[in-house]
Amino acid sequence: MEAFIRETLVKQGDESRVQSLTPVSGGDINQSFYVETEKRSYFIKCNEKVASHFFEVEAEGLKLIQNTGAIKVPEVYHYDIPQQGEKAALAMEWIEPGSGSSASASNFGRQLAEMHNHTSNKYGYGKPTFVGELDQPNEWCTTWTSYYSHYRLKKQLEIGISRGTITGQRHERLEKLIKRLTNFIPARPKASLLHGDLWGGNWMLDQEGTPVLIDPSILYGDHAFELAFTELFGGFPHAFYNEYNTHHPLPDNYEDTKPVYQLFYLLVHLNIFGESYGPPVDRILKHYIG
Repeated sequence: MEAFIRETLVKQGDESRVQSLTPVSGGDINQSFYVETEKRSYFIKCNEKVASHFFEVEAEGLKLIQNTGAIKVPEVYHYDIPQQGEKAALAMEWIEPGSGSSASASNFGRQLAEMHNHTSNKYGYGKPTFVGELDQPNEWCTTWTSYYSHYRLKKQLEIGISRGTITGQRHERLEKLIKRLTNFIPARPKASLLHGDLWGGNWMLDQEGTPVLIDPSILYGDHAFELAFTELFGGFPHAFYNEYNTHHPLPDNYEDTKPVYQLFYLLVHLNIFGESYGPPVDRILKHYIG
């Protein structure tokens, strides 16, 4: 792997001496490394079992967020577009982790709200992405309900059927919810630029306490979809939510729609990690369908 990383550095124009190469833990999909050369420090992800666009769409997502000017992301230096079975790498700026206070969380809320003010006239994204290790097909749709139904819930239903995680009454209830989706979520909310995978592990603070977004799974959609996921696994600091709502208030019926949005991410976890995520899926389906 060291030789491959050196090749990656050369591809993006750094032929200086490697001073440090250290594995970094935390990812389930890639091998990751902190690399320091005489020129700069890098965070490099490597894999040899990913689709050709795996790192490309991550780099594109980071660039889209960066172009808003709303919130910091790592600078992307290089990504590979591999053929099947080839090794691939994504080389980015190394962000030295720091710590912060409630002010940092407030800044994050304000900055995410500003990012969500960058919009499209359609919903979805014009190319496939990934959510975790799973393929995430996307097309542009004229209504949010159409996109969320076809490219989010139905896709997870198909995966669940193939993997045996969605069967019986769970299958029946999910199909009914999809058919009745227009009763539960808005058809045409503002199509905000969304990170798409915003849990606690996908944002950090740098040494100055500045919020940084990482690992996006980009789409344009209802900002409430993004905020619902932030609440799913423990939530973010209260200061984050207070400041976000000051700048980009959530709709009055947010508590009614939130479980429908959290359902997608629970289905993803069910299909990746198994039945431990079945009970919360079933509770949401029973709440809406009975």
